[in-house]
Amino acid sequence: MIRRKKTVKETFVEKQSHAPVYEALEEFKKKKVVPFDVPGHKRGQGNPELVALLGEKCVSLDVNSMKPLDNLCHPVSVIREAEELTAEAFGAESAFLMVGGTTSAVQSMILSTCKPGDEIILPRNVHKSAINALVLCGAIPVYVEPKTEPRIGIALGVEPSEIEQVIIAHPKATAVLINNPTYYGICSDLKKITEIVHKHGMKMLVDEAHGTHLYFGKNLPINAMAAGADMAAISMHKSGGSLTQSSILLTNNGMNADYVRQIINLTQTTSASYLLISSLDISRRNLALRGAESFGKVVEMAEYARAEINAIGGYYAYGKELVNGASVYDYDVTKLSIYTQGIGLTGIEVYDLLRDEYDIQIEFGDIGNILAYISIGDRIRDIERLVGALAEIKRLYEREQRPIITGDYIQPEVVLSPQAAFYGAKKSMPIRESVGHICGEFIMCYPPGIPILAPGERITSEIVDYIEFAKEKGCSLQGTEDLEANSLNVIV
Repeated sequence: MIRRKKTVKETFVEKQSHAPVYEALEEFKKKKVVPFDVPGHKRGQGNPELVALLGEKCVSLDVNSMKPLDNLCHPVSVIREAEELTAEAFGAESAFLMVGGTTSAVQSMILSTCKPGDEIILPRNVHKSAINALVLCGAIPVYVEPKTEPRIGIALGVEPSEIEQVIIAHPKATAVLINNPTYYGICSDLKKITEIVHKHGMKMLVDEAHGTHLYFGKNLPINAMAAGADMAAISMHKSGGSLTQSSILLTNNGMNADYVRQIINLTQTTSASYLLISSLDISRRNLALRGAESFGKVVEMAEYARAEINAIGGYYAYGKELVNGASVYDYDVTKLSIYTQGIGLTGIEVYDLLRDEYDIQIEFGDIGNILAYISIGDRIRDIERLVGALAEIKRLYEREQRPIITGDYIQPEVVLSPQAAFYGAKKSMPIRESVGHICGEFIMCYPPGIPILAPGERITSEIVDYIEFAKEKGCSLQGTEDLEANSLNVIV
């Protein structure tokens, strides 16, 4: 009898059906091992309140690294196998399971490619984790200024021609980092930018925190690995369904995976949570087997919501119509980003109303926009509840529309490197009096966590006006030593 040879798809499905860390934990549970190791709650026996909150099954799997379960810092068995399956599922050469969030993954990308004094090219609207990495490694940022969409005041993508101009002006830069897609769904021409970066001998890094679904959904913007990038940081917990704080770092193009692991281990915990690791393992399996179907439904829900919200009037739930082939090369339609100033309310005001009056928690509100994150866990009835609440907010709270207020992407003047400024001699000054000085710390609205000011940047009256307006409207200002954000540390 001649056996039919399995197709590539059948072989892929068979391999991806395994979840080696999850399977190892299941086997571990059956053995009833008596714990004389950490954690000290001993499978929950020492902390009944924790068991009552999280459940016995969850707490019993909060275990320490051991031979049958492998070790994230130096994986040789089930974790290594899980990472290999992850690399295959995402189309990468290597993958690393990250338990410090995408913050850790972004920082590992930069620390793997930049040394003290090296230049790295990046848009100014990067997440704070990228600039934090510059504080750690001493690299020098060269910022590409993103254009702003005039109707809604959000930063757009980076155009290939702009990247090439900056590369020509800074030929010794070692890497380029792009955040793609942005929080708002804006996508740059990642493939063209990657080709330009590689032509000039630099590494292409992608903060893909909001792009897990791009690897599995159909008719969505290109993902970093398909575009040819060298490294990508992915928040599996955002749209991929894993537990909060669990992420993935991908490498390609012959990047030295063993060196990258050394970099990761400089800052990653030696007591990695198996709850986080197994959630990555299970979620990867789920997406590899059912991702296309799941994200197809997410797209349908987001498009339905967009149409219903725009029918209310006043709001603007934007989408593919923003695509212009340049600063908006593509748009991630799973993002339900909504401009709110058309009803006279800032995004943070709508955010607060949804939570306080309607028991609806959205992802964030900024000065002009809100983001309702739609994922594989949402249902149409949830979408309808959101739409109904937005309609009622318009009816009850609408004010006369005021001139558009922006400011998240005021391009500051960089005077010192982030590292030199962060560790330099500083003094505290009231924010209004700090104008003209060099900032010695971060200040940002969180979320989305894009610094309004970073260490080493000149403080201007325009920036201070924006900070005070954001504070007045209830934005959560973070990063300053002064928790009330009434003063800033400036360079002496």
